[in-house]
Amino acid sequence: MQSRILDLLFFYPLFLFSLSCHEAAHGWVADKYGDHTAKYMGRVSLSPLPHMDIIGTVFLPIFGILTGAPIIGWGKPVPVNPYNFKNIRKDSLWVAASGPLSNFILALFFAGLTHLLIRITPNIPSNILGAESFISKTLGAIYIVCHMGVLLNLMLAFFNLLPLPPLDGGTVLRGIIPESSLEKFDRFSRYGMLILLMLFVTGLLRYIFIPVMLLASVLLP
Repeated sequence: MQSRILDLLFFYPLFLFSLSCHEAAHGWVADKYGDHTAKYMGRVSLSPLPHMDIIGTVFLPIFGILTGAPIIGWGKPVPVNPYNFKNIRKDSLWVAASGPLSNFILALFFAGLTHLLIRITPNIPSNILGAESFISKTLGAIYIVCHMGVLLNLMLAFFNLLPLPPLDGGTVLRGIIPESSLEKFDRFSRYGMLILLMLFVTGLLRYIFIPVMLLASVLLP
């Protein structure tokens, strides 16, 4: 149980920060393309409070961390009025893509910090558990957080890029398919949540770990 508490102390603040960056990116890009709804509602913020959903941001992630169950989570959807955009499909595509893109940027940032830490303390990965001095323990904790940050943000990015509405990938796909296929895609969109639920229940969603681990192996030292 003690290890679960430590996971909560390390992982949960990181989860809140990464989720906040993701949602704030949506609002910021929407504002740049002419829709100020999210900005006026205080959603272009790195504070987790405006983005928190009691089930998706509090209960389920904490339950997963403490019990070892799969960690599922989400933030409140950022309010976007696409009718304020000059080009609804194109601008909506970039607003949707900005969330996963922010997570890729965070993954690169955390990966860069792990490389920096190893340059400062070459033996840090192997000495984390045996560290005795306060500085070594602190550097070890930062290394763990950065390592988690890479994996978490890659997971958020790849999951949200699944081409299924209502995920960001669904909006991105709708922005690039031919206009003649929009009607069929919109009919398909009604089943997006059902398909996502089936992927989760059947365990097929775990295959998202494959690209996550492959890219993490490239980014991490």
